[in-house]
Amino acid sequence: MLVRSAQEDRELAELNDPEERTERELAERGWAALPPEYRIPPQAPTLAEARAYCRRLAESHYENFHVASWFLPARLRPHFHSIYAYCRISDDLGDEVGDPEQSLALLNLWGGELDACYRGEARHPVFVALAETIRECDIPKEPFADLLDAFRQDQTVTRFRRMEDVLAYSRRSADPVGRLVLYACGYRDPEFFRLSDFTCSGLQLANFWQDVAVDYGKGRIYLPLEDMERYGVSESTIAGRLATPGFRDLLRFEVEYARRMLLDGMPLIRLVDRELALDLDLFSRGGLEILRAIERQRYDVLSSRPVVSKTRKLGLAMRAVGNKLLPFPNRARQAP
Repeated sequence: MLVRSAQEDRELAELNDPEERTERELAERGWAALPPEYRIPPQAPTLAEARAYCRRLAESHYENFHVASWFLPARLRPHFHSIYAYCRISDDLGDEVGDPEQSLALLNLWGGELDACYRGEARHPVFVALAETIRECDIPKEPFADLLDAFRQDQTVTRFRRMEDVLAYSRRSADPVGRLVLYACGYRDPEFFRLSDFTCSGLQLANFWQDVAVDYGKGRIYLPLEDMERYGVSESTIAGRLATPGFRDLLRFEVEYARRMLLDGMPLIRLVDRELALDLDLFSRGGLEILRAIERQRYDVLSSRPVVSKTRKLGLAMRAVGNKLLPFPNRARQAP
């Protein structure tokens, strides 16, 4: 008697469902727009192969990863590689395909792989590595699933009425990353999560205000429409790259809002152990530097994109390196 696996049963059901066939066809077209190594392989790799895949992806895609990971204990680096690889590919499925329907199909397929991972049926290298991270660090599914929900929203929602709407989006697109980092480092305290959320949302707002022109070119505006109306800023202002006095006042207001969030999150740095504290300090101060770069351009983010100079980035990294070598007060210990 031939016995089919659960995965084979699901694939057979998909073949007999026209809607499932259409989604699979859309996903197939979406894969063609992405690096070939993103595809789901026919056979799951070994854990060693999967971890090597995630390490290559993390270290080749993210210029700051080498600096950040230098501060982490060696035992944690494979977990950060797998979490980063999951976030990287998830983001690319939503942002690099160029077709909302294809992106949605891919994100749904990726969500199915996440479900399979939690059932112990991982196939993709990312999920094979992530399954071990989930097991060792006892990470719930929610933050991974929240990220996918946010990337799905990106395909259909391109404007936000109020700041509360922007922050609701950030709670699913940015805050889960900080929570995953805390889980990987052994922290479970709700207060730590609350402070981390301030840092992650504040950093995302800083990136939004830095990239107003870039995001508009992708059809998105993250500036709250209510705030735009209050300062007399219309979409044509952004489209024409006109840094009017009203636009500059709007950006000044939004920059201060983001700065308050970043500062509200900084007490977390004093609560965690040295290695994570140095990473948090580096990224928090990086967000504040983005806001200072916007201020140096007198809030004109339309004629040119504000950037943090390489010299200043090096200064932040060297400051963190110096702190690593200094005596460090006792901190709250990791949860067992």
